[in-house]
Amino acid sequence: MTSANGECPRVIRVLVADDQEAVRRGVRRILDAQPDIEVVGEAVDGVAALELAAQLRPDVALVDIRMPRLDGLEVTRRLSGSVRVVVLTTFDLDEYVYPALRHGASGFLLKRSGPALLAEAVRAAADGESLISPSVTVRLLQHVTAPRRPARPAAAGVAVPLTEREVEIAGHVAAGRTNADIAAELFISAGTVKTHVASIQRKLGVPNRVGIAVHAWEMGYPVPR
Repeated sequence: MTSANGECPRVIRVLVADDQEAVRRGVRRILDAQPDIEVVGEAVDGVAALELAAQLRPDVALVDIRMPRLDGLEVTRRLSGSVRVVVLTTFDLDEYVYPALRHGASGFLLKRSGPALLAEAVRAAADGESLISPSVTVRLLQHVTAPRRPARPAAAGVAVPLTEREVEIAGHVAAGRTNADIAAELFISAGTVKTHVASIQRKLGVPNRVGIAVHAWEMGYPVPR
């Protein structure tokens, strides 16, 4: 099937890595029902996930945080930069979630998340965005990063690497807002927001928007509600 302009619509290719067959089967059923998503492979452990990722070159990998032979944290670290990873976890405060984000995960989901959120996470990762929703991800980021957050955004005399506008945008990213949302809120173009986000990532040395969100929470930047 082709789109109105004659081009074939993009199909997002997904690898599912989880040691539970029931989980893999459920995820496949949900995603294969989407017209723009296709599950191209299933891995039963972390080593198999890396092997299949190298063979199949998926756009997105859904990776369980706890797997035999190689856990999701190490899989995320090794795949970061070549495949966008969305981490799946059972518990709200899984102790591996924070390191997974630091290792380049594009987001994470609770396994009990509904079909719509699962598909949204895949699409967001494929688009270079991150699933940082107020109802799920931001709440977890607050818990995970709270012990590291200073009392003030920055101590006197300490240089802040971001401009005032970049700090503002980082706060909006931490609130789970897309470039379009931020552009509408700040009365600037989505292209300008994209440029700022790229600059923030470069200055902070983080691979994606989740890294920006973690930094914003750690530094105590204002995060809109």
